[in-house]
Amino acid sequence: MIQSIQTPIRRILGPLALATVTFLAGTAAMAQSPFAAAARVNDSIVTNYDIEQRALFLEVLRAPGDLRAEALEALVNERLQVGEARRMDVVATPEEIEAGVAEFAARADLGAEQFIRTIGEEGVAPETFRDFVANGISWRNVVRGRFGPRVQITEADIDEALAFAPRLDPAQILLAEIVVPLTPENEENLRSELARLAADLNFDTETFSEAARRFSAAPTRENDGLTGWRPLMAVPPQLREDMVLLAPGQTYGPVSLGPAIAIFQMRGLSEGTFRQPSVTSVDYVTIALPPISTEEGAAAAAALRAEIDICDDLYATRPGGFERFDQSLGAIPGDIAMALAALDAGEMDFGLTRNGGATTLAVMLCGRTIEEPEAGREAVRQQLIAQRLEGYAEALLEELRADAIIVYE
Repeated sequence: MIQSIQTPIRRILGPLALATVTFLAGTAAMAQSPFAAAARVNDSIVTNYDIEQRALFLEVLRAPGDLRAEALEALVNERLQVGEARRMDVVATPEEIEAGVAEFAARADLGAEQFIRTIGEEGVAPETFRDFVANGISWRNVVRGRFGPRVQITEADIDEALAFAPRLDPAQILLAEIVVPLTPENEENLRSELARLAADLNFDTETFSEAARRFSAAPTRENDGLTGWRPLMAVPPQLREDMVLLAPGQTYGPVSLGPAIAIFQMRGLSEGTFRQPSVTSVDYVTIALPPISTEEGAAAAAALRAEIDICDDLYATRPGGFERFDQSLGAIPGDIAMALAALDAGEMDFGLTRNGGATTLAVMLCGRTIEEPEAGREAVRQQLIAQRLEGYAEALLEELRADAIIVYE
């Protein structure tokens, strides 16, 4: 293995590779002759040599899994994809192939010829790489030609994508929490007691969950204290900066959450493929209700859910019975901010209390104001187009497979 390019080579399993390594399946043992057919796809064949070369190329790219099985099914798919490209007369041109080869090699910080020489030292023939690139371009031409005119991204689509950034795979965080309300009886010692508890439970997830079930007043106690995955950027900034530095199982706090104090435990942090724009402000309402544990409070919560779809509905149905705010994350009370982090626009949370539990504070998210990404709205538009085209491409490939005659030797 060539150590000098090992790291960049690992990075280049990009969109062209992902487009051709999609449908995975087991395969029978290969015949001994390298040029014997391993699979017949309509009028085309996939040879054992094709499979050996593709598997070797995938190994150079550090692709995971059963590489022979992946290579076989990828090549079967490509025979179908290129057949459709020929039918539509959109097979990759020599100029497109050369541009694609250069682009792929550049992902490894190499020129095209240098990349081909490097993989050649690993046993990968130049034709294997060029076919790989050409097939991907041909399929891209098919998808764009058939479905491109259908994909119309509106400004509203972009606004929605920015507001619901999990669709763009942002970073997300999974926490466990223990939330204890402040009372006149415990306010003097609660912070120090929770600090000791956080120290005792550091890296002890099982005991933390047990303590959450026993002591936490938050609804998450029913789920071992787990908050569920939340967009990282929706977490209050004063907490976010510290929490991203935590190791799994590490505790954090105590943290003041208005009328309560909480400790948290890091359970997971997932990195996203698209940087989520920052939330600059949050529009939300709060509604005071009787305790939800009572019959009166449960009925009031049910009525809210039935009557209210968007925050503006409250002006007609409950004039004067709510408070509306539009605040930066840093200005929102901690417990309300954590509740809002888990909500989409129009959703409500009934897990907060006030006045020592005598009042349930319903919280409803009206909307978030999102800072546009540095690359601008056009970057979001292009990603949405790619996502929709990918869906069309997957459906078309399934259709081609269903209509094809595929025989594995």
